[in-house]
Amino acid sequence: MSSTALFVAVFLACAVEAVEALTIVLAAGTARDWRSALTGVGAGVVLLAATVAVLGPAVSSLPLRDLRLFVGGLLLVFGLQWLRKAILRASGYKTLHDEDAIFREEQQAARAAAPDSAGVDWYTFTVSFKGVLLEGLEVAFIVVTFGGAQHNVGLAALGAAAAAVVVLLAGVLVHRPLSRVPENTMKFAVGAMLTTFGMFWAGEGAGVRWPLGDAAIIVLLALTLGATGAMVLWLRRRRERSPLELEPASA
Repeated sequence: MSSTALFVAVFLACAVEAVEALTIVLAAGTARDWRSALTGVGAGVVLLAATVAVLGPAVSSLPLRDLRLFVGGLLLVFGLQWLRKAILRASGYKTLHDEDAIFREEQQAARAAAPDSAGVDWYTFTVSFKGVLLEGLEVAFIVVTFGGAQHNVGLAALGAAAAAVVVLLAGVLVHRPLSRVPENTMKFAVGAMLTTFGMFWAGEGAGVRWPLGDAAIIVLLALTLGATGAMVLWLRRRRERSPLELEPASA
């Protein structure tokens, strides 16, 4: 896997999580107190950075074959979960993720919370901290696994930081949730990448010698996208024949 592919894969995966975290922070900051919201964001980022700093070298120190088998299995689990949600949304069995609706709900909850007369608005701090931490844990996982498997945690962390900066700048410029971001398309792409790298690295860890070397990743990705696309079409036709109630977006 080239350095460019590693950077792009981590960037795209982390951008999805950054968009969701941004929605929560924007809602808390605009409804309550920006200073407390940004303090919560800073605390969450510091904790996540410490997590990557501790786990990254530990994971990278494992034997490469065992590491890739372990990381490949984890990526398969996460990738298939992302693909499942993306497939259900694309086929109409699950409602699409609506950042504007989530933003309004978070704002209403923030305004309904009891006011805080202390120097720090602890409700805003906690909501922002939790939003960054929970979404960021998946970012930390992606950085550690992708970077560890390639023995280049630094580059993976750079990709994650770049994604966070781009999403943050976009949020500051428009000062609203990034509802026009094709999130389900991004989830599709990221889920396919996680699944593909999971198969590739788990295979390498299990002793599989891929015929095309690293180029086998392209073949596996094409097969994954083809299979998921066919599944979306099949589910759409099935739903047209027997409509079912949609699952909520948060499920």
